[in-house]
Amino acid sequence: MGIVDGKVAIVTGGTRGIGYVIVKEFLKNGAKVALAGSRQETADQALAKLAEEGFADNVMGIAPTLTDPEAVAAAFASVVERFGRLDVLCNNAGVSSREKLVDYTMEEYDRVMDINVKAPFVCSQAAARIMIEQSEGGSIINTSSMVGKYGQPSGFAYPTSKFAVNGMTLSLARELARHRIRVNAIAPGVTHTDMVDALPDNIIKPLIASIPLGRMGEPEDIANAYLFLASDMADYISGAVLPVDGLSRP
Repeated sequence: MGIVDGKVAIVTGGTRGIGYVIVKEFLKNGAKVALAGSRQETADQALAKLAEEGFADNVMGIAPTLTDPEAVAAAFASVVERFGRLDVLCNNAGVSSREKLVDYTMEEYDRVMDINVKAPFVCSQAAARIMIEQSEGGSIINTSSMVGKYGQPSGFAYPTSKFAVNGMTLSLARELARHRIRVNAIAPGVTHTDMVDALPDNIIKPLIASIPLGRMGEPEDIANAYLFLASDMADYISGAVLPVDGLSRP
């Protein structure tokens, strides 16, 4: 039996990177999972890759526009129809940017805030409605970032959005506690993804050197934190913003 055996989870941004690993680790640990992609095509591609890795069962793909309440509600309802319930929502989808303040456009600002703040609100609302109706509690887990506490020298909208995610997490944790719905966030540090692999050595080596534990995080490190917060072992934890960053600090 796995740590989330029998639970049903939705993972947004689940088609690649950290989200894909979260999906895979949940499946390994006994959950049924709906992965949400930006398009049905990418969701189907992720499902095909999971099948190649031996995870053809207990997984489905959805692709609602995450900022559209009606589309999200319909997609989440399809998950309940397929798997019978909903226990866990992982708000993992996100986008970043590096533009300087003087060059920032409203289009870029809206893009970051829509995916990083509006989408978690829309998805949390839809999931909470289902969980409240089930009357058995649940777990909502948001992806924050260490820059949500410390900021970053450019691309201000990204840390701004993660500050908002932290506030959303704390507020929803208080609001939903009476329904036994726990709300937490995970704040990754520098994590080994395709985006990080594309960085030149003169950028990535100093980043790694600044991490006291001596390495960057792996997607599995983040997925393990998701597993813990989704599990019954974290039944008395809510409103936490858990750093998973090797003690990275600016």
